Amino acid sequence: MPPPPPAALPNRIALVEDHPRLASLVERGLGAAGIAVDIYPGVETAWHAIARHGYAAAVIDRGLPDGDGLDLVRRMRAAGNRIPCLMLTARDGLHDRVDGLDAGADDYLPKPFAIEELAARVRALMRRPSELRTLDVVHQGLHVKAAEGCMRCGDEQISLAPAELQIILSLVHAGGQVVRRSTLEAAAWGVGEAVTPNALDVALHRLRRKLAAIESGLGVVNVRNLGFALRAADAAA
Repeated sequence: MPPPPPAALPNRIALVEDHPRLASLVERGLGAAGIAVDIYPGVETAWHAIARHGYAAAVIDRGLPDGDGLDLVRRMRAAGNRIPCLMLTARDGLHDRVDGLDAGADDYLPKPFAIEELAARVRALMRRPSELRTLDVVHQGLHVKAAEGCMRCGDEQISLAPAELQIILSLVHAGGQVVRRSTLEAAAWGVGEAVTPNALDVALHRLRRKLAAIESGLGVVNVRNLGFALRAADAAA
């Protein structure tokens, strides 16, 4: 029996970049745009992580310590992984851009670049089908606006902490279906971070209070031994 597909992380991307300062700048810049980032320093670590986790997109540097980022894209495409990929490179020749697109990359951004342009291009990739993920999502009258870090129902609006934003996006994208605890933890804090045992429970408690504060009519229900789902508040009570 084939392994189950990776659980979707609808607002988290993989950044494959070995330069710590640039990786940190990109992480902060995309975070300010409401996009969470997991950083991988090389081809092999990124290959295994992207195969395990359902990232919304990948931003991949070409010059990596253990190979060319294009080889990672070719490997992903050969394995049937259609995650949208944007290549970062110090090269700006037409030939290099053609090579990137031929390898299966979706976009190409030469260094140096403005973080605002990178964020705009990543947002565009995240809106693309194959799985049609969007940054601003709606579920039963609840509007979650990732770039603004808030959610709204009718005329009421409330801000969200970064972890709360990623959790509610995962729940909304699930459309009322159950999302596993481990998936919510990965969406909120990344796949490589150690999460304290009650961190998710605290974040969910705050989300429940905020959903009630804007009178959304929705709540987060704990489906015992399975996970959590965003459903009508009377079901979550």
